[in-house]
Amino acid sequence: MFATYTLTKDELNYEFLDNLKKMLDEGEIRLTIEHLDETEYLMKSGKNHEHLMRGINDARNHSNLIEVPYEDILKTANEKD
Repeated sequence: MFATYTLTKDELNYEFLDNLKKMLDEGEIRLTIEHLDETEYLMKSGKNHEHLMRGINDARNHSNLIEVPYEDILKTANEKD
């Protein structure tokens, strides 16, 4: 059996482990932990790296910013799917 689970550290709890144990047959398992760094992944692509760096520089220099009224943010946050 091979399975990949992506979860937050808070989701890695006894309930998750108990459910995982119920899915497995007897014998040994291999558990590999990989910390996912989304920035590192995005930086692998040359275009993404350039885009991210430009955005970081814009934010630091307060240039090319888009202003969003606070009311619009609240409205969007309160919208239900």
